[in-house]
Amino acid sequence: MAKTARASNISNREKIAVLMVALGNDIAAEVYKALDDTTIELITLEIANLRKVTPEVKLDVMKEAQEILMAREFMARGGVEYARDVLERALGPERAQNLLTRITASLQVRPFDFMRHTDAQQILSFIQGEHPQTIALILSYLEAPQAAMIISGLPAIMQAEVARRIAKMDRITPEVLREVERVLERKLSTVMGQDFTIAGGIDAVVTLINSSDRTTERNIMEYLEENDPELAEEIKKRLFVFEDIIRLDDRSLQRVLREVDMKELGLALKGATEELRVKFFKNMSKRAAEMLQEDMDYMGPVRVKDVEESQQKVVNSVRALEEAGEIVIASGGEDELVV
Repeated sequence: MAKTARASNISNREKIAVLMVALGNDIAAEVYKALDDTTIELITLEIANLRKVTPEVKLDVMKEAQEILMAREFMARGGVEYARDVLERALGPERAQNLLTRITASLQVRPFDFMRHTDAQQILSFIQGEHPQTIALILSYLEAPQAAMIISGLPAIMQAEVARRIAKMDRITPEVLREVERVLERKLSTVMGQDFTIAGGIDAVVTLINSSDRTTERNIMEYLEENDPELAEEIKKRLFVFEDIIRLDDRSLQRVLREVDMKELGLALKGATEELRVKFFKNMSKRAAEMLQEDMDYMGPVRVKDVEESQQKVVNSVRALEEAGEIVIASGGEDELVV
């Protein structure tokens, strides 16, 4: 108890100043490199005004810093409940709760954060029987690659329905988030302290589709085209698929060709329109185009799944180049292609 009393006698700024002094010049200098100028000025001023610090206060501050770092590490490794379990064993229930309350308040733990540390297949099994709206809510808070793996494992009609609900989602109250989290798994102790949090939307579903395989992408879009044409059209404007490579200018396509593997491209073009094939060949040397055509002829019949996987790899290269600012993908508005 003496520790708590001593630690409460100084402010958080003073604690930081004490910690920086205790760390020594070399380590403190490394810490400074990660801080902005304003923060450095505040800490330096606090150090300059620091009064004599007793060994007990110095030890308290260092122990507190160690506990906070330990708690953050446990939370990052396995979520709030994992951190709670470990900290309770190490520090006791009361200190563990106080520590977690302080950290979660500062970290603003994201809803469903515990699922981000769980295998996608386990989550898929866990949510299979849930309502599409519940699944949509969960996926809208997960990272796109993980959410894409999960939605790919759902039945085709469920994929599209979940995608539609993510796109239609707007703002969710913390109460709803807390209730869903409690029902699914009592993992998080707090949610964002705002009146509303933004979840889902068209951008979210576009990101999800872009991260999904071609079969999932097609299932979602076919369903939306039939059941919600306006939403489907809006998503199409923001979505880039293999057939949209026809929209690239010659210079951009030539840049893409330097990135893609020719064997993958040959397999991808087995399922492409004649127009798109011609565009690729036109932007290659005569010899390279002949060799690519020979490779395609030599392949013979191929599985649709293999073609779609290769097309996705080519699309990923296009998207990566666009994100790097090396090429520009034209906006939607062109006539739709027939596959």
